Amino acid sequence: MKHHPSTVILNRRTLLASAAGLGGAFVTSASWSPALAATPILTVASRTLEVNKRAATVFSALGATGKPGILAQAGDRFSGDVLNSSREPLQMHWHGQINAPANQDRARPQGGELGIGKADAHDFELTSGTHWLHSHSLSEQQLLAAPMVALGNDADNIQNVVVMLHDFAFRSPQDILAELTEGGSHASSGGGMMGKMMTGGMMMGMTHTNDVKYDAYLANDRTLDDPQVVSVEKGSAVRLRIINGGTATAFFISTPGLKSRCIAVDGSSCLPNEQAAYPLSQGQRIDLMVDVPQLGGAFPVLAQVEAAQFLTGIILATAGASIAKLSATADKPQLVTDLAFETQLQATKPLTDKPADRAFMIMLGEEPGYRWTINGRVHGEHQPFDVRQGERVEMTFMNPTSMMHPMHLHGHHFQVVAIGGQRFSGAMRDTIIVPAHNPVTVAFDANLQGSWFLHCHHLYHMAGGMMTELRIA
Repeated sequence: MKHHPSTVILNRRTLLASAAGLGGAFVTSASWSPALAATPILTVASRTLEVNKRAATVFSALGATGKPGILAQAGDRFSGDVLNSSREPLQMHWHGQINAPANQDRARPQGGELGIGKADAHDFELTSGTHWLHSHSLSEQQLLAAPMVALGNDADNIQNVVVMLHDFAFRSPQDILAELTEGGSHASSGGGMMGKMMTGGMMMGMTHTNDVKYDAYLANDRTLDDPQVVSVEKGSAVRLRIINGGTATAFFISTPGLKSRCIAVDGSSCLPNEQAAYPLSQGQRIDLMVDVPQLGGAFPVLAQVEAAQFLTGIILATAGASIAKLSATADKPQLVTDLAFETQLQATKPLTDKPADRAFMIMLGEEPGYRWTINGRVHGEHQPFDVRQGERVEMTFMNPTSMMHPMHLHGHHFQVVAIGGQRFSGAMRDTIIVPAHNPVTVAFDANLQGSWFLHCHHLYHMAGGMMTELRIA
């Protein structure tokens, strides 16, 4: 595979990839403006990628030094111009960046599009942690996504490796959406029909996964037939910052041969938690710490598609290690994503304990013609959720549909506070897995005025209508 970006490897002594545009004196108003800076902080363009020995035209999102995305340190600012050098108008979203004002994110009601050859000026403090940037339209399927990482103050002398996961198709996203809309069936070759779900001893009907058939699954733009090999030191600690940029695919992350522990989800730190495999839905991120043995070796970091055998990933290798050929197919299908892992997570900085000022019930729905609804309405017919600034808000997601929905709220991080009706103090997130027939409650403080999208991060469910808005007055 050719034309892939280099793996992101950082430590606090490394020159930041976007140093030319971050933390400087360039300050703009909050309004959109023509290009102002000599070097844009981010440039979106087209590129050619080779997948399975076949060329495809996809997007790139490059920082000021020509590397993918934004790589910075806590306290740095996203200050400069975002330039659209691609062949189509863009609507970019700064996922997880809770310091971005509502009018500096095109992915909002009446946000409009950034025209071809035009630039938007931005200036806001980057949110510490593993976050990302992506298109808020079908072009995300064509790899319009990149890391947006700000290293925290705990990153001294730790090697950081960023891994972007993608599901890839040679078909256009418009063709995929047409297949789903006109085909009358959601199941595909990925996982197919998954049988009946049990809740409280009651059969709840058929559920399924992987309703899009993909040609490949990528980790940092490469398949496991030709994986990226990242050099690591014997006896060292490595922090894996893994981003699921897939549009319709959830993965399970594993590190065969290396003991791992989860230390952050969606860019927010959590108490260390060890699993054999970690579920990661579309839009979610996970930070794993691994310790490389003193004897060294080669160690895969794998992402397996839920309910399927497809694999992708990278390899960590010490100097001189023998690197074996890896199969892109697992011995057996992976599990279906659920909330078993979620129930074990605890935030290191949870919300303060206080009652909710407002509580909303959010019913996720499914209708013929690949229509996905929130409280019985598709986007455009939706009824916004109205709250006042400073209020504690709780939202309970109910999902009687046939599929899992990763629900994402713009502009805020929320805490998971109940699963299946059982209250607990869970992780801080911005995207939560909502499985079929298992209610999930999240809480957040409505701090930022403006209108913020709430939507399913399965790209085609969002395109099918599963999006509404939170309005904070």
